[in-house]
Amino acid sequence: MTRFGFIGMGIMGSAMAANLVRAGFEVVVWNRSPQKCAPLQDLGARIARTPRALVAECPVTFAMLADPQAAADVCFGQEGVCDAMVQGKGYVDMSTIDAATSQRIAAAIREKGGRFLEAPVSGSKKPAEDGTLVILSGGDRTLYEEVEPAFAKMGKRSFYLGDVGQGARMKLVVNMIMGAMMAAFCEGLVLGERGDLDPETILEVLDAGALANPMFRLKGPRMLAEDFAVNFPLKHMQKDLRLALLHGDETAQPLHVSAAANEAFKQARAQGLGDEDFSALLAALRTNSG
Repeated sequence: MTRFGFIGMGIMGSAMAANLVRAGFEVVVWNRSPQKCAPLQDLGARIARTPRALVAECPVTFAMLADPQAAADVCFGQEGVCDAMVQGKGYVDMSTIDAATSQRIAAAIREKGGRFLEAPVSGSKKPAEDGTLVILSGGDRTLYEEVEPAFAKMGKRSFYLGDVGQGARMKLVVNMIMGAMMAAFCEGLVLGERGDLDPETILEVLDAGALANPMFRLKGPRMLAEDFAVNFPLKHMQKDLRLALLHGDETAQPLHVSAAANEAFKQARAQGLGDEDFSALLAALRTNSG
């Protein structure tokens, strides 16, 4: 039986690891808050005491962490991933982080003789649960081919994009576009409401034309019902926009629309909406419109 380690039992990681367990893989899990591992243990996964202990017993380890700092801490911290990395072991970081952090982790893994693959995903809670994520990989090609059976249980399609950093950059492009779309969507709904348009009719009109898309179709009715149950936390969207803007600085690429979207999400965070779904931007804009 193939054994995989999985670090990070948040909204995404817990669903992805569960799909690996259900597919018949042997899975060892770890999370900074141990209680989040309990549902996976109930499914048949085993719990490791530390990231180091997990990597020591698993040929390949996946990680799904909140941000660059969390990814670095798990790799470089005490009892971390690097402490157990040896020749031939694989480390697949599926977190959404910047290219520089991904490259730093890759260099440390390779220095120990390990193999590294970045593999951030496009998709939120429901695609993670359904195993329909889109996986964006960069790094060790042999490791990518080795974990394709696992990717097939977590996603509907995977891309190999080349060197480490390319997967991270692709994910930031995807989420930057998504954040700008959500900001425009929310502003449009609020503007329509201010003009006495029926918001449900706005959704119907959008879905009937060239602007029809799965995100508006899924999120729209929930947003009108003020259902902001978290699938993708607003604070994570703002983090991804910030990282995309930093990449824009690095490449001297103007990102006017995304910069404005980032400010809108920052304001929503300041209003205490960071732990809500990123569609809760609507609530912030309604408040601001007075």
